[in-house]
Amino acid sequence: MKSVVAASAALAALAAGVSAQSVPAFRYGTPSASYPGVRGTNKNGPTNPSAPQLNTAINQTSDSRLASLNSVEDWCTFGPQVPGTVIGNVEGETVAYCTKPRNNARVIPDGTVTAAHFVKTPLYVQLMALGDFTKIGLVAGDEGGELDPHGATNMGNPVGGNVTSNVSGQDVFYEEWMNYVSYNQLCFRICIAGSEQAPTALECQHELDVMGCNFVMPGNYADNVFETCEGDAAYPPGLYPQGNGQTSTFHQYYTGEYVVAGTTYSYTNGAADQTTPTAAYSTPSTSNCQTTASISNGIKSLVSSSSSAATTSSSASRSMSTSARGSSSGSGAAATGSGSSGSSGSSSSGSSSSGSTSGASSSLVASAFGIFASVAAVAAGAYLL
Repeated sequence: MKSVVAASAALAALAAGVSAQSVPAFRYGTPSASYPGVRGTNKNGPTNPSAPQLNTAINQTSDSRLASLNSVEDWCTFGPQVPGTVIGNVEGETVAYCTKPRNNARVIPDGTVTAAHFVKTPLYVQLMALGDFTKIGLVAGDEGGELDPHGATNMGNPVGGNVTSNVSGQDVFYEEWMNYVSYNQLCFRICIAGSEQAPTALECQHELDVMGCNFVMPGNYADNVFETCEGDAAYPPGLYPQGNGQTSTFHQYYTGEYVVAGTTYSYTNGAADQTTPTAAYSTPSTSNCQTTASISNGIKSLVSSSSSAATTSSSASRSMSTSARGSSSGSGAAATGSGSSGSSGSSSSGSSSSGSTSGASSSLVASAFGIFASVAAVAAGAYLL
């Protein structure tokens, strides 16, 4: 599936145009780490180590596809295997890039990340980051790609890709996850628990990629901030509670095709006449935030020489970013309408603010590596219908 994760001020402007309102927190029941669909069952790719490990050899041409999401200073993202490649065209061949030498993966060099926000919730862990990701091979201006354990052929994007997290106290392979990455913004969610109200496939629902990070993984996207927080779980992507107690579900409209064994298959998602929401239903609240000045690994300029086509000034990667600090008090941003399956009708209007509340110190993190800004993401194809 080709996707776009544009860091665009357009969505921020749309969201700011509606008045703020408080919305109830998502009621997700009692999450369990042993709920069906939590633990990973996908085959670990042949280029991956059998288990996540730190302090592996630095290899900027590695094809490892094992990504870990552990803390604000220890995380990975997927990126182009061949630097200077449009990521949406090669999602199945992407490889892991990590802030630390781990998993036999490539290393994200110092100076790439300008902000990073790591949030642990009862249902998932989530990273939101900003920076100049041309330094890990993305093309300047590339609005992005969407990586997940399924892909159009259900073999994964990337094929053989897997993810782990150690937030439970041990390294665990997880089944459902989603990673959006563009030239100046990325977000990554791993579902670490599930419940009847929030199965992992719903909370890590990844088919709204054109809507971008702020819509699918709402949170704090402020630049020049490195923090770890605890947080409430967000409403599942595209879910809009209605006043009558029912829900309306937005399905992104797109068509496409893919080829398997020489046979071309086409697909359609959503409906052409549906209304596209302007923002997620709400931004979940956070607490116990701990900030750090920056994060680094002491490793610089390790992008392979073949990446020259991807290098640009970092100022270009800022041009589409908009800083937005604020209190993540759970204020809601609802859609002007929603479409496709689910009950009909428009959800009530509201406004979302990217931000997080800083409270008592959390024991979750110490130092950090710079990533992330406040960016509302909207793709060229994500417009009001």
